[in-house]
Amino acid sequence: MAVIDADCHVIECEETWEYMEGEDRRHKPRILEAADQSDPLRRNDFWLFDSNLEPKRAFPPASSGTTPESSELRDVEARLKHMDELGTDIQVLYPTTLLGLATLSRPRTQIAMCRAYNRWMADIWHQAKGRLRWVATLPLQTMDVALEELRFSRDNGACGFLLQGLMGERVPIDEDYFPVYAEASRLDMAVCIHSGLVNHALSGIFHSRATALWMAKVPIITAFHALVLSRVPERFPDLRWGFLEAAASWVPYLITDLGARLHRTGTRKLDEETDVLRRNRFYVACQTEEDLPYILQYAGEDHIVIGSDYGHADTSSQLEALNILQRDEGVSAEARRKIVDDNARALYGL
Repeated sequence: MAVIDADCHVIECEETWEYMEGEDRRHKPRILEAADQSDPLRRNDFWLFDSNLEPKRAFPPASSGTTPESSELRDVEARLKHMDELGTDIQVLYPTTLLGLATLSRPRTQIAMCRAYNRWMADIWHQAKGRLRWVATLPLQTMDVALEELRFSRDNGACGFLLQGLMGERVPIDEDYFPVYAEASRLDMAVCIHSGLVNHALSGIFHSRATALWMAKVPIITAFHALVLSRVPERFPDLRWGFLEAAASWVPYLITDLGARLHRTGTRKLDEETDVLRRNRFYVACQTEEDLPYILQYAGEDHIVIGSDYGHADTSSQLEALNILQRDEGVSAEARRKIVDDNARALYGL
């Protein structure tokens, strides 16, 4: 049995943008340093690109065993060594600065940043000998380039591409995304809907910690609901969909709501509760503090995955998550094995 961490992160660093070539280098982000440099692990430096300022992410505490070198993957061997200590065989990597933020920039800047990130990750994948798989970032405002990047990424270790529940004025059921869905399906890659909000107007409203749930998590939940109602997954019958870093306790509520909504409108009947995820090829990442036996009644055992959020220091971060789950006697041994191995392998086509 392998142990697969379905949601980990890499933190972009200066080296990321060194992969820009030619005209792309005109769009290289700059660092604005914080006035207080006394604590290099906690200072609030910023990336500046176009008119956007994005804080450079603070690292987890040193006591976690995570270092800046491993979080930024400036030392791939250090990352692999830490994975060994955690008992993890494979990590699937998501970006940090590019968690959708590039969609707020100009199309040409977006192309340059996504292209550099994908080539950086391709290099890391080769160094890691297959243990660090990754999710591509695509310049979705420029679809022909996005499709080129998807193909390049697939040939260099990517197993999915990043999407969010709200990107600009687009949601995942928007027909503008259908070309990339079709190509991802052909390439056997997953659509990975990750936490975060990329919308200027709503970012202005949900700008405080008190409204972070609206900004980061609710768009994922809404995307799940909309995809089922719109029947978009039925148009791409081989495409897999992941819903990452919003926990999974909302799954029973949404399935119950969908059943009531479809029954009331008389448009169609919802199949058995545990069949919703299977029929739509949906996979949802859980967290260890949730009531997993209850969630599994609705989700089934074959469509729940788990991630540690490695590299970040937020509410979803739990480096020992996979080990904690494997010791959870409230969940059957077979279900635990599926969550840490089979299901992540199925979602990402590993």
